[in-house]
Amino acid sequence: MYHKEKSIQIKNSASALYNNLGVLRIAPRRLTYFTVVHANVVNMISASWDGLNYSHRQLQSKEPNVATSTSLIMQAAFCALPSRDLLVVTSQKGIQMYESDGSIMVYWHALDTPETPTGVSSGAILVFDVPSKGSNITLSEVLEEHKESITDMASECSGSQECIANLVTADDEGNLCVWKSGEEFQLLNKIPGFDMSCSSVKLWKGTVVAGYGTGQIRLYEAVTGILHAEVNAHARWIYSLDIAPFSGLLLSAAEDSLVRVWHLTMTPETNSVEVAHLHNECVTDTQICGAKFCDGDGYAFAVTGYDLSEIIRYVQS
Repeated sequence: MYHKEKSIQIKNSASALYNNLGVLRIAPRRLTYFTVVHANVVNMISASWDGLNYSHRQLQSKEPNVATSTSLIMQAAFCALPSRDLLVVTSQKGIQMYESDGSIMVYWHALDTPETPTGVSSGAILVFDVPSKGSNITLSEVLEEHKESITDMASECSGSQECIANLVTADDEGNLCVWKSGEEFQLLNKIPGFDMSCSSVKLWKGTVVAGYGTGQIRLYEAVTGILHAEVNAHARWIYSLDIAPFSGLLLSAAEDSLVRVWHLTMTPETNSVEVAHLHNECVTDTQICGAKFCDGDGYAFAVTGYDLSEIIRYVQS
């Protein structure tokens, strides 16, 4: 179903972090941006769709009054907002927001201050108001429902009325919080964990898809918390999940060196979700730490591995 394409070389190897790969498709310019975190640096690659042309950029973690910060970066993620795309980088010292190509830092928010002594490991979720352009970004709300450190969060901007829930957040104990965004965020549901970290989470058509340290994937109805399915997907800790929203393809990647592709099907009559296994890729001798589809249909996906200085790409045959 998929075959391996030419890899993209990166300046530094990937750190062993959950979800350590960011992908943003820039259709008008036929480009894809990739980000991979290494210690206190974000490696950013702009790649043409034919895979022939690349450009590299490196973003350092920042902190006030320090020329070169050694603050470790915890995650870099592209945020596709209704009016603009941003690259958001979180480190031990703060949150940096860049234009999506990494050219300009538009906002910096300090963490580990007297007001927030433990930073984001407290389980707090920071909500920012972002204008359609410019740098007048403001902290609008702090959501304090989680008591453990946040591992991942996912949104769904379907715009359809039936998808009431549009944000899900996960923590180190496996607890999931389901939210409705708005002027003020509203907690719709809290799905309890089982003292096992939820390392990656996605939201698709009102369904929460969560990956755990047990190697399991669980699918919940977001608003009610009803368990639709539980899949023993991997032999070891899941590091990354991704969904191709247009096709319902699900990507899972774990410490067992396997990347698996699944297909999710909604059955409206019974209000259930079915999961079918479609494809396996074994990335030999690699502790996978990031896996993402490169497009909304799941035609291609990319993979990163701990200590690997390349992004491995796979395309449908």
